[in-house]
Amino acid sequence: MVFASLEFLTLFLPLFFALYLITPQHYRNHTLLVGSWLFYAWWTPKFLLLIIALTILAWGAAILIDRAGDEKIKTRLMAATIVLNLVSLVWYKYTNMVVASLNTILTGRQMPVIPWENLMLPIGLSFTVLHAISYIVDVRRKTVPAQYSFISFSAYMAMFPHLIAGPIVRYKVIDRELRERVFSFDQFTLGARRFMIGFSMKVLIADTLSPVVALVFGLKHPGFYDAWVGCLAYTLQLYFDFAGYSAMAIGLGLMLGFRFEENFNHPYLAVSIQDFWRRWHMTLSSWLRDYLYISLGGNRHGQMRTYVNLMLTMAIGGLWHGGDNWNYLIWGFIHGAALCCDRAFTQRGWSMPDFASRTLTLLAVMFAWTIFRAAGFDNALTMWSGQLGLNGMAIGDEVILALRPSILLTFALGLVCVLYPATRIAKRGGLGIMSWSMIWPVMTFTYAVIVLVGQKAIPFLYFQF
Repeated sequence: MVFASLEFLTLFLPLFFALYLITPQHYRNHTLLVGSWLFYAWWTPKFLLLIIALTILAWGAAILIDRAGDEKIKTRLMAATIVLNLVSLVWYKYTNMVVASLNTILTGRQMPVIPWENLMLPIGLSFTVLHAISYIVDVRRKTVPAQYSFISFSAYMAMFPHLIAGPIVRYKVIDRELRERVFSFDQFTLGARRFMIGFSMKVLIADTLSPVVALVFGLKHPGFYDAWVGCLAYTLQLYFDFAGYSAMAIGLGLMLGFRFEENFNHPYLAVSIQDFWRRWHMTLSSWLRDYLYISLGGNRHGQMRTYVNLMLTMAIGGLWHGGDNWNYLIWGFIHGAALCCDRAFTQRGWSMPDFASRTLTLLAVMFAWTIFRAAGFDNALTMWSGQLGLNGMAIGDEVILALRPSILLTFALGLVCVLYPATRIAKRGGLGIMSWSMIWPVMTFTYAVIVLVGQKAIPFLYFQF
């Protein structure tokens, strides 16, 4: 079950909110927890036990850290909890890739391969682990108090708006609201507006571009225009898919009484790679900075160590995104190298015109998105060859057919429907049911639902991470 599905819209969401609203405030975390666990179990019931086990581990470890008097014991408890979380992530996410790589080497040397049946990756495991690690580290650093209520902490870990694909919500952001939150009709209305706009971003734009992206990245010899059409389509698809999910999650959070942090801020308008990472998946960027980059030493130990830390942080961040091939690791290295170059460039006092820097940054991001989307390294090389014009310049008949007027019209209409309400800033008190700030998103949402009825629900791209 995904947010952009009829099952969620017509079954889960109305039933959940009906129960949530009639539940006394003191027991709403109970309703939220049960609803979130049911939401997750809809996917794969057996992996719910893993999520619960990791929740119990983080909850218990935080209490032990809070009660321990010896600082060394606190640190050991934190380290052990982090290791156990990482072991679960590595086992489910990277074992298949490692075994496949080893079997490729063994096959090349005509040696017996390792018998192996691929493991299924539990949906949302990556985000669950990041939430658990940030919480346990913050408790150790004494920046947040340990949560002694298992129900409240479990509700935080399993909260269905952010459980599957973020945004990464640190415990300190919603600590007070977990203890006490007041239902507000205005806040509920604002949340519904954000949800509807995010839904439209996903269905009307991202899903419309999905067939074009799949076609181009499947070509054996894409030409120059083929490759750039596919790369541009994926650049837009990924943004509207993930930003749409984040908007829906933030909207659902508001409807429940929580305020999540924003996850995107016009990333494709960035003036540098560093600026891009301040705007793209901002909750992950800040997580990598606070819990990985700074822990590695940040920029406190000289220029060379700073470059190494940047490379390691982005490489690990890239590897976190996927375990089915090594493309994500290479993508992380590309961004790490770009950040190092950007830092060296600015520290020398060099600069370039604003338009040129924005264009260069966007091209670098799109160049990296190519290997991020490619099915394998060979596929990435094929696409890069096309982007460099090594396969000719002509655009293929398949791509022309994929860009038929009906697709372009749906895409253009989707842009208008999404960008118009998203760019309108509602004045205080201007979100009433009959206000234009609500009528337009409702109209857009209705149109998106009609489009969804006529097609199969497409999972969000970040579900695979």
